[in-house]
Amino acid sequence: MTTETVGDEPGTPRTLPPWWVVLLVGLAVAAVAFSIGRFSTFGIAGSTPAEGSADAGFARDMQVHHAQAVDMAMTIYAETDDEELRALSYDIATGQSSQRGEMLDWLVQWGLPQYGDAPMAWMSASGSGHAHGTASDAPQTDEQVREAMGMASDDELAALHSATGKTADCMFLSLMIRHHEGAIPMAEAVLELGTDARVKTVAENMKKGQTFEIEAMTSMQQRLGCS
Repeated sequence: MTTETVGDEPGTPRTLPPWWVVLLVGLAVAAVAFSIGRFSTFGIAGSTPAEGSADAGFARDMQVHHAQAVDMAMTIYAETDDEELRALSYDIATGQSSQRGEMLDWLVQWGLPQYGDAPMAWMSASGSGHAHGTASDAPQTDEQVREAMGMASDDELAALHSATGKTADCMFLSLMIRHHEGAIPMAEAVLELGTDARVKTVAENMKKGQTFEIEAMTSMQQRLGCS
């Protein structure tokens, strides 16, 4: 397995920084996407989402969520010998990198900072009367936020980076299925609470695409005999 290096010690498995700053990782990719105009598919229509809106919260949280998915996908892309899994991981990495760039651009166009309220607070703080839970239900700790989003822990990521062969394949599939399962409720929430047409279009496509990928990865688990 190919490993990245940290500092001056070659071969040291890479681990992610604290999850709340993962958004910083890959902003260069997003900037490139911005420069070539890949993500202004829809024109601005209607009122601009404000600070504290579901649209802004979704854009921020999903960038962080996607960053971890891209990292895991590129890890297994470099490791796996399974062509079907390799193709899927490539699709996940490129697709979610593009979406991250698009969501970064939304916030730029709306004149909003890339950081805001606590993660997932937008799902319970909406004044629409259709919030997903109450403020007291929102995750409070880093661990609770990770769990609610379906994100892997630092230990799980380290294990994936050091795994090889079938173990790595099965570990990735398990982690990514859970990751997708955490993203779908977020997409459903912004479809209900959001107001921006572009956001809703991307969220709907995300929900459909990740539901399909969950089915595909479940089938791969069965084919590979993952326990």
